Amino acid sequence: MSLLRHVRSLHSLAPANKDHASAWRVATSVAVPSLALLAAGRPELIGYAVFGALTGMYGRTEPHQLRLRHQGQAAVLLITGVGVGVFLSVQHIHSWALVITEALFAGAGSLFTDRTALKPAGPFFGILALGACASVPANVPWHAAVLIAAASAGFSLIVGFGGWFLGRDWRRGWRRDVTVLRGARRRAAWLHAARYLAAVGTAGTIGVLSGSGHPHWAMAAAAVPLAGADLPSSVYRGIHRIVGTLLGLVVVAAILFPWPGSPLLALPGHEAAVLVCLVIVLQFSTELFMTRHYGLAMVSFTPVILLVGQLAAPADPRVLVAERAAETLVGAAVGILVVVLIRRRRPALEAPGSA
Repeated sequence: MSLLRHVRSLHSLAPANKDHASAWRVATSVAVPSLALLAAGRPELIGYAVFGALTGMYGRTEPHQLRLRHQGQAAVLLITGVGVGVFLSVQHIHSWALVITEALFAGAGSLFTDRTALKPAGPFFGILALGACASVPANVPWHAAVLIAAASAGFSLIVGFGGWFLGRDWRRGWRRDVTVLRGARRRAAWLHAARYLAAVGTAGTIGVLSGSGHPHWAMAAAAVPLAGADLPSSVYRGIHRIVGTLLGLVVVAAILFPWPGSPLLALPGHEAAVLVCLVIVLQFSTELFMTRHYGLAMVSFTPVILLVGQLAAPADPRVLVAERAAETLVGAAVGILVVVLIRRRRPALEAPGSA
């Protein structure tokens, strides 16, 4: 492939594939539990609900039966990430212990997602949930936070499977597609898990040594390139992550920085409601572009995570923007480096007939 074709592929949109349907499902999955917590006067807990609701991002184009199974498996990954993260927060475990825990979780999550053939591929959202929950004070007991995430994930399962009862083919049989990791497939899966362990651990180490208050952002960014199917797509994802995040931080600045047109200053006393509504809208936009252009999806998803963090533990937005930019650059660069140094034999992991 020529250099020009590589450059063009960085900004080209993939064909649409009922993206609006998936976007509505995910936005609904986020909106209902988030608005319920807002109405209950507990907006600081919305982050747990949002991470549980990310269950709806899995199996977007799959038949309802297969989607239900894959979303159930994704819910296990996400709820485990939330549970481990909240436990670390409750125990006030940070820095090096967080890096070790999250790196091990990344490796185990890689094995799990390769075995279950989840789409989106890789344990990224579980890694993100763990780091984000560990980095904010736990405002409720551990079990309550996990229950919020689990209830939100359960609602996502209902939303994702709802079309089964509306369709004409609701009597059709259940598909039993299974990915078997044996021989070369198993070795490839373990190598891939080692790549996640190396990338996430290295990025977190750099984050801690640099004195950053949010090394988990670097660890999450390092996991992004590893989900690519081959070397070019992995590098593209890393570049998309960097560019999309930087543009997303412009959106964050427009929302959180104290300037005359800021939506938070325009509606004093309703800051939490404004942030929740923006999270819902931006999550819809994220899912709309998630499979068409990863960079565009990150323009929306970056504010989602930072706004949820502000609801849980308000911080100086200037510091957040600066550290998120730096940690993303470091993490994505580490992830790309690991992809280049430790090659993955992708065909060994694909199940027969998988997309």
